[in-house]
Amino acid sequence: MTEEEINVNMMQPPQIYVERTLAMVKPDAIHKAENIEEIILRSGFTILSKRRIHLTPEQASDFYAEHYGKMFFPSLVAYMSSGPIIVMVLAKENAIPYWRELCGPTNSMKARETHPDSIRALYGVDDQRNAVHGSDGIVNAEREIRFMFNDSIVEPIPVKQAAKDYLERAVNITLLAGLTELCKKKPEDPVKWLADWLIANNPNKPTINDNYKVEES
Repeated sequence: MTEEEINVNMMQPPQIYVERTLAMVKPDAIHKAENIEEIILRSGFTILSKRRIHLTPEQASDFYAEHYGKMFFPSLVAYMSSGPIIVMVLAKENAIPYWRELCGPTNSMKARETHPDSIRALYGVDDQRNAVHGSDGIVNAEREIRFMFNDSIVEPIPVKQAAKDYLERAVNITLLAGLTELCKKKPEDPVKWLADWLIANNPNKPTINDNYKVEES
């Protein structure tokens, strides 16, 4: 790589990645799931997937396998399999640290002292019945998402490139054709003319097959 190429690369803006993380509403807070989801959406997250499940003790044990052998492990497994939970895949730039900050400290009583606006401060009870769970890093986020949603794709998406690809694929060709026609027609109200043209020539608008016939029973 030449010095000129290095200088050019250093001038490029940093790539922004949409990160995914697992969010879980635990059994003690299931009755507050709608409130928690509202907080999540207000905080700028996108909910990509959501499901309500009831873990068996074996599934709870597998999910928390990293804590196997610790004193609290049996009670944790019993608690997490005691009732339904809601699991969600959240997406946002730096989703993992943002979600953990929104959750607050593990101990709900400490959360009320240090992070009074956090979810655990609002809805948690103690350090186990603390309302929500959040992945603590990229590796665990990938593992936990695949555990709860085994068909999920968890690789981060570069926002800038994804937007560019979408525009080139779905917008630019049609828009360029419309602007070309606009220059030819030179209407009195170019904005309205272009809007009408785009509606009429939208390549994604639904079509009706006139040859389709409904068979009568």
